[in-house]
Amino acid sequence: MTGVFDQMAFRRALGQFPTGVCVMTTKVEGELLGMTMSSFNSLSLDPALVLFSIDKRARSLPQWEQARGYAIHVLSEGQQALSNRFAGRQGDKWAGLEFDTGLFDVPLLHGVAARFECAPHQIHEAGDHRLFIARVDRFTANPDRRPLLFTGGRYGAVQSNTEEAPIWPLAIHY
Repeated sequence: MTGVFDQMAFRRALGQFPTGVCVMTTKVEGELLGMTMSSFNSLSLDPALVLFSIDKRARSLPQWEQARGYAIHVLSEGQQALSNRFAGRQGDKWAGLEFDTGLFDVPLLHGVAARFECAPHQIHEAGDHRLFIARVDRFTANPDRRPLLFTGGRYGAVQSNTEEAPIWPLAIHY
């Protein structure tokens, strides 16, 4: 590659790929942790694995690396305030928030489109982030709730479409 790599232009280009909005939660040594992110993805059906990443500059990274489990919450439309609450660094993110407790004593948020309760599987160095691969031990999905989307630096919504997509992966992928 020649010339200066424009990281902001790269970030804007990545923003053209719409993602869901997730809040990851855990509990480490009695402290509740939560973080908004869009770096969540499926990895494997057998075994059931998902992945997410955390910036190495995150103050809570050492705690996430010690966590015995995580809950990954796919937020629903209308949960922008919940996304914003866990995206910030200021204040008590948990103040006044009702939640249940799941596997590994992890906090479970209400009203989400889907939830994955996971155990750590592997953690890898990945540039300026740490890549977490997690084994899914339990999950729930609420198909009547549309997921909250994020693209181009803004929240978005799923538009209804009557055309069904093919079941992935297609045979041509093998």
